[in-house]
This record gives sequence, C-alpha cells and structure tokens, in this order.
Amino acid sequence: MPIIGRRRGPAARLAPELDDAELGRVLAHVTAPQVHGRLELSAVLVEQVLRDAGTDWDRRTLRLSVLSAAASPALAQVWRRQRPRDADPLVFDVWVALAQARRGGRSGDHHGLVRRCHDAARARPEDPAPWLALLGVLRLLRRPAEEVHPVCREIGARDPWNRTAHLEMLGYLSPAECGSHAQELEFVDAVRAAAPAGSPVAGLELALLLGRYRAGVDAGGVAALGARRRWARADAEAALDRARYWTGPGGLRHAAAVADLNVLAYALVRANRLREAAGVFAAVGPTVTAWPWSLDGDPLRRFTYWRHQALAAR
Repeated sequence: MPIIGRRRGPAARLAPELDDAELGRVLAHVTAPQVHGRLELSAVLVEQVLRDAGTDWDRRTLRLSVLSAAASPALAQVWRRQRPRDADPLVFDVWVALAQARRGGRSGDHHGLVRRCHDAARARPEDPAPWLALLGVLRLLRRPAEEVHPVCREIGARDPWNRTAHLEMLGYLSPAECGSHAQELEFVDAVRAAAPAGSPVAGLELALLLGRYRAGVDAGGVAALGARRRWARADAEAALDRARYWTGPGGLRHAAAVADLNVLAYALVRANRLREAAGVFAAVGPTVTAWPWSLDGDPLRRFTYWRHQALAAR
C-alpha cells in the first residue's frame, strides 16, 4: 500500500480577474497577441462583458479596472471608433489612459480626458463609472479638494460604498499625495463608522495599514524595522480582530472580496497569527493577487510558502 502524503491544496495562480470566470475569458483574449482583426473582436468582448454586469456597479467596476489595466491604448481607440457616442468606450479610454500613467507612461491630453468623463456621464447619467474615471484624473493631477469632493458626492449618489472610489480617496489623502496621516485616519474612521458590515469598503482599514507598512519598508533603515513591528501594534491587532467575520456567514461577498482576503491573509501572517490565516487561505483558495505578496518577492512563491506555514500551524 503506497504511503500517501498530506494532501495539498490546488496550485496557486495569479488571477487579476479573481473569481470572475467571465472576466477571465475576456482578459485572456485581450492580453493575447493582437494580430490583424483581433482588436476589433477584443472591443466587442469588452463591450459585452461590461454590458452583462448590468447595473451591478460593483461588478462593473471590477471588470473595468482589470480590463483597462491590461488593455492597450490601441484597443481603447478601436472601441471608441466603433461606438463614438456610447458611454462605455469613453470611460474605458480614460481608464486605460490612467493605467498607462500609473505605470509611468503618458496619460495624454488631460483636458480631453476630463471632457470624455463628462460626455460619458451625460450619456449614462445613472452610472458611477464616468465619475470614478474623473476622480482618477483629478487625483493624477493633484487637484485641490474643492474639485475632488463634488466628484465623490456624484459617485456616492450612485454607489455609496464603491470600493474603487474609497481606495482612490485613501491614496489622494495620503501624505505622498495631497493629504496627511491624520486625514487618512480620519477618512478611514468615518467610513468604518458608517459602512454596513460586509460592504465593499470593508478592507479600507487594512489598506491604510498596509500602505503605511509599505512606506516604512520602502524607506529602509530604522523606518523599515519599525514597519515590521507595525502588525503587533494595538491599531493593527484591532483591525485584524474586526476582520474575523470576513470568511463566515455575512462576510465579504463583493466582486473584489478575494483581493481583500489576500490582504487579510498577508496581514495575519505578518502579525504571526497563522492559525487565523489558515482559515483565510482556505477561503481564498488558489487565487493570488500580486498585491500585497509582491512586497516580499515573487507573489506566487510567497503566497504558497505562507499558505503551507498557516495550514501546518492549524
């Protein structure tokens, strides 16, 4: 009789689409070599997958975010030529430009981006996506709060707990951009007090802690040593305690829940709470997000290593 070793979970895989299989199929097409005629088909597929989300703004936002990060400007331009007056191609074009800019490329004519956001908002007034795109442009330009807050109100009127909008504002309010540590904390505290349990913004507090941890590690020296002790501080312990319900009944169910669970798993292993992390790894399954595991090297290797350690500690 053969000796059977401990059963391992399925092999980890990087999946920007998370657990959205329909999005994954379109993403595979968009990221394949765009031979003759493929851009046109890619545009049709992007249009369809966004349309299929209907008025599920949470799902649409995830699909817009993932596809715009992967798409080329050429694809966005082809779709705009196909549907020059439709809201989705206008919004997608802006999101692609923002993704290019955040990777260090050129975002193009900023006035043109703002104009396309407003054109899309007029074409589809109920949709928060044009206002999300405009928030991204204003953040990129470091515009003053007097311009940013009205855009946030437009988003809130359509999708009060939009995850992307809250993460954009957290970045905008950081000391690296237009705010301060105090403003970040005030914003997160206010959102935590008002948001319903299990909402798409449940991960905002951990996003703040992780951002501060990353800043310390990047600074090196004494700051990096302090960052590694951050997860033992009272505020981090309290945040992790508050996240215990995420994997149970009434836990996270929004479109990007698996991304937030990856963050929680990372924070728990950094806080040496491996038994708790084991349950989170079980909920995540094999789906790995590059962030935050890339902070420590290859995300697949780091995820796999810590999943093994957590399961062994259970």
